[in-house]
Formats: sequence, structure tokens, C-alpha cells
Amino acid sequence: MLAEVYLPLPLNQTYTYRFREGETQFGCRVSVPFGKRKLTGFVVNVKEDQKTDFEIKEIIKSVDKTPIFTSELLDTAKWMSKVYIASVGQILSMMIPSGRRESESALFSAEESFTPIKMLSEEQQSALDEINNNPGETFYLYGVTGSGKSEVYLRAAEEVIRQGRKVIYLVPEITLTHQLLSDISLRFSNRVALLHSALTPSQRLKHWHKIINGEADIAIGARSAVFAPFKDVGLIIIDEEHENSYKSGQTPRYHARQVAQKRAANMHSTLVMGSATPSLEAYLSMKKGAMKRLDLKTKVAGGAEAKVKIVNMLKESRTISKELEEEIRSALHDRAGVILFLNRRGYTNYYHCNSCGHVEECPNCSIALTYHKSSERMVCHYCGYSTPLVSHCSKCGSHDMSVAGFGTERVEEEAGKLFPSARIARLDTDVASGDKEKVKKTIEDFKKGEIDILLGTQMVAKGLNFPRLRLVGVILADSTLSVPDFRSEERTFSLLEQVKGRAGRYRDDGRVVIQTYRVDDNAIKAVRDQKVAEFYENELEIRKSLGFPPFTRLVALTLRSRNEDSVRKASDELYLLLERVISKSGYSDVYVIGKNPCIIYKKASNFRYQILLSGENFIHLNTIVKVSLERYHTPSNIYIEIDVDPLSLL
Repeated sequence: MLAEVYLPLPLNQTYTYRFREGETQFGCRVSVPFGKRKLTGFVVNVKEDQKTDFEIKEIIKSVDKTPIFTSELLDTAKWMSKVYIASVGQILSMMIPSGRRESESALFSAEESFTPIKMLSEEQQSALDEINNNPGETFYLYGVTGSGKSEVYLRAAEEVIRQGRKVIYLVPEITLTHQLLSDISLRFSNRVALLHSALTPSQRLKHWHKIINGEADIAIGARSAVFAPFKDVGLIIIDEEHENSYKSGQTPRYHARQVAQKRAANMHSTLVMGSATPSLEAYLSMKKGAMKRLDLKTKVAGGAEAKVKIVNMLKESRTISKELEEEIRSALHDRAGVILFLNRRGYTNYYHCNSCGHVEECPNCSIALTYHKSSERMVCHYCGYSTPLVSHCSKCGSHDMSVAGFGTERVEEEAGKLFPSARIARLDTDVASGDKEKVKKTIEDFKKGEIDILLGTQMVAKGLNFPRLRLVGVILADSTLSVPDFRSEERTFSLLEQVKGRAGRYRDDGRVVIQTYRVDDNAIKAVRDQKVAEFYENELEIRKSLGFPPFTRLVALTLRSRNEDSVRKASDELYLLLERVISKSGYSDVYVIGKNPCIIYKKASNFRYQILLSGENFIHLNTIVKVSLERYHTPSNIYIEIDVDPLSLL
């Protein structure tokens, strides 16, 4: 017998191998020879043996006894190959867990207990009825923080499962808490499969087989769970649809929302997304009627909108302003919880010379090193480079060095001096990466009132619910605004609105203090004044006038090389080729926005240039990129990253 096999290579074709009948079948992985290498490939067709004029090599062995992907998943992979300009083999390799054997994974503890909500609110019931009565449609649960979106998702899932179909439930990695997973497992009689990055490949394979073998009704996980190999999906849920983590940062750079839309169309599934802060793409889709908007305006656990105060930091000399200090003292006096949020790790932003102004940078990346006082080291948060704190300037030799900016460590130190009797804990990725049990204990201690002030980055801003929390202090709202990206306003608004939602979830006295140097910024004022619709409409007008998404589509081509001259020359050549292909195509709606060094020019010892293309018609844009890359002879020391619909231009 002959097997047609896709290999995990940037080559969009199948390779044929011979095998003995019964050794493998469609949907299995096989180990095959390829040149001098041995690769794991994916069988996508089998046929009778036939005589050929060339040698056909034999499969070394079959990795799987039974199929681990379906024809629908193969169809999805082929679609993704066209959209994201990557090979089918690369996509299948990314989709399917790489584990070779199943592994035991104890993920739930017996002491957890699930308490279902007794009755839905009128808004929740209305939204649920709409979803249940209109199978195959696309809905958006536009609900304020604490409005009970999760309960609507789960009730809709129960109904779909009752009808004999399956459910995929996507949540951002940051909200994949042990409690959530335990509750869902108990609610659905443990017929739950988990697909997320905290599992080892072999554990993921175990859950993958659970789906294949019909032992699971619902798959829950972050981005990659969108590929759960169910044969008949009745419902796909995307919670917190606005989250950037749904976009892959590695080839193929897919967006889970787009893949979910494709799979929902394949299997005539209902698609339900939700957020308190929809992406601009989703907001425009609702406005156009492409998806039905279901509003949830009431907090089911009670509570009221938190009162927001903006503090102008131009008048302050400390990281914690006098106004925020007073609010913290008031909350501590009443034994209420306080969260201080800063979207920046470390002690300071950068370490610089007062004599010549030189900033100490990473030798591998063109960004400033962040000073971490706890370890007395300077660290690069992109490549992980670390070095002891220097005593003199590496450029002029001066010993007059100082720190500028601030991170979570410095705020923690200042809070400790201002509130010496308060119990303070820090929660950021520096803490989390070392000890997951410590993270869990910190959250539980804050819930129980054993921690008074919880300080952290995005980990504390989203997905966590604390009934005793009264005050959220945003130490510096400008960190996301300062990023040179057309989405910076949208991201700032979303982050601040999500942070605000923590404070007013269960209480009527929730307070938010936003510290900023830019008090007149649109995003900051919109959060304070609760002019949400006005913010979205204004942002849409700006994007439309500039020709940016969601009114156009973008493709970013990033060329990188360890040789600076090579990457500069290669980007010039590719830019000219793209211009020629566009000119000959006759597509007047596609154009090259520009060719520039990346904002982070050097990263992990690679010099980087970016070419950005825009188009109103995605088929035209996609065709231009494909044709140009097929004609371009990429030098051996150049690597090209293709990012369709990029979320970051750094």
C-alpha cells in the first residue's frame, strides 16, 4: 500500500511512502525517512501500490494505532495554509499534540465543590433563549464584568450536549484557574478534555484521545483547544474574545477566533463570543449585524460600577500619589482589599548614565535592560539575557549611574514604607514562573483577607474575583499608551475597563484610581466617564480615516538575520519585488505601507526589518504576498516571518 504524507516542513506538498496493509491509515502519524533525517509525518491518503520509475521509501513505523485527526481538521488545516501562508504539514504539526504516549494527569482535587447558580437573571435567560433557539448562528455576549456570561455559556453547553453534540470552550490562558477547571469537570460529569500549555505533550495527547474515543463532551482550554478533534461540534465558545493571547506568536500565526469561525461553518455550529470590552473587529461586526449582540448590563452578584478618579502624575514625585495613598489608607482601615496594578515587571524601567545619557541595553536585543533589585541584576524580558548590575557606564566609564522609570518591585518597596503594618504580596511573571503553588496560595490568601495589598501585572487584572476587594490603583496607565502601535488606545481602554471591573464586582463602594501623565487621553477619559460607545465610535472613525483594521487587512513580513547588511539588502529587494507584483496585478486596493527597521531592531542577536502591506480585499492582499514570496529567492542567512492580521508591530 502507499501512503500520502504531509511533513512538518515549509513545503506544501505530500510525499509518498510504502507500507504493509494494516500498518497505518488516514489520520495517523508515521515515522518516515526524509533525506538523512527521520521525521514524523501525517497520513492524509492511502491507496493501492503501483509500479513507478523511481524508488519509494518505506514507512519506518506507525506512531499511532488509531487516527488522531479527522477529515474536517485536515480541511481546516488546508484552509489555514491558504490564509496564513504556511504549509499544511507545519499546521498539522502545530495542531496535534506531539506526545508519543498517553500520560496520567491528575488535574482536579476531590475537595473542590461546584455550586450552580439557582436562577438566571432576566437578561441571562433572554440571551440563553436566543442562543438555544437559533442553532448555527453567531452571537456576542456583550456584558459588563460580573454580569454572569460564564453561566450563560455553560447553560448553552448543557443544552447542546443534551442534544448529543459536542462543545469547545476557549478561555484566555490567564483565566484558566484550577477552580474553573474543577467546576466544569464536576458540572459535566468529568466528561471534559483539557487542552492548554500547562500540560505536557503526553498529557495533552491523553486528553486528545479522550475526545477521539468519544469519552468527552466538552473541550476547554486556551488558543490550541480550538483544534479539539470532535467530529460534531454544536457550540464553540470564545470567552474574553478581545484577548491578544488568542493570536499565535509562532508560525503559523493564526487567530483562534478566525479558526473557530471556520470550524463553526464546517460543522454548522453555534458560535458564541463574549467580553466586557470587545475587540474593534467584533464591535464593527455587531454594528453591521454580522453577529447578533446580546447585552448583559446588570451585575448578577450585586455591586455597582466602581467610581473612577484620575490623578495627574506630573504633580507627583512618588510612584504612589497622595490621593492613591489616602484611598489605600481608607481601605486598610475598613479591612477591605487593595490591588495595585502596574503593567511592568522589575524594579525600574531602565538603568542609565547621568554623564552621557547612555542607557544599558541587551547585547542581543535593541531594548533597555530592566533592573531587578531583588537579584541585583539587569534582565532582558525578550531573550532572557541577564547580567549583574554595572557600577560604571559601559560607554563613557562614568560611575554616575541611576535608575529611571519603575516596575512592580519598586512599587512594592514604596508601599512597604508607606504602609508598614500592611501585609503586601507581589504577583507577576517573575514570581509565577518560579512557583505555581505560590501563585495559588497568594490568590487564596488575598481572598481570605490574609493579604491586604496585592501588587501585580496583568495576572491580577483579569479573570480573578475577590469579594472583599474595594480599591484598585493603576500605578501608571501610560505603559500601554506609549507603545507605537495603532491599537494602543484600544488596548489601554480594554485593560483599564477590565481592571475597573475587579473593584465593582461585589460591592457598592468600589473605587479605582488611575495614575497617568496623560489625563486628556481618550481611552482614560472614556473609562472615567463611562462613555464606552463614544470611545468605540471615535476609534472606528480614526481607523477608517487612516485605512487601518478593521476596515482593511494587514500582512507583516519580518525579515531577520544575524548579518545587518544582509537583512537590509534583502528587505530592499523584497520591497521592490512586492511593488512590481502589485503594479502588474492591477489590484488598486493593495499597497505597501512601508519598509522600516522593526521598532525592536535587534532581538535575540538578529537584526530585523519589517514590510507592512495593507488591502481592503483580503484575497487580493493574500495573492500578492504569496506570488511575491514564491518569486523571491530568500538568501540562506535570511528568515522571513509571515504574520497575517498582526496584533503587534514591534
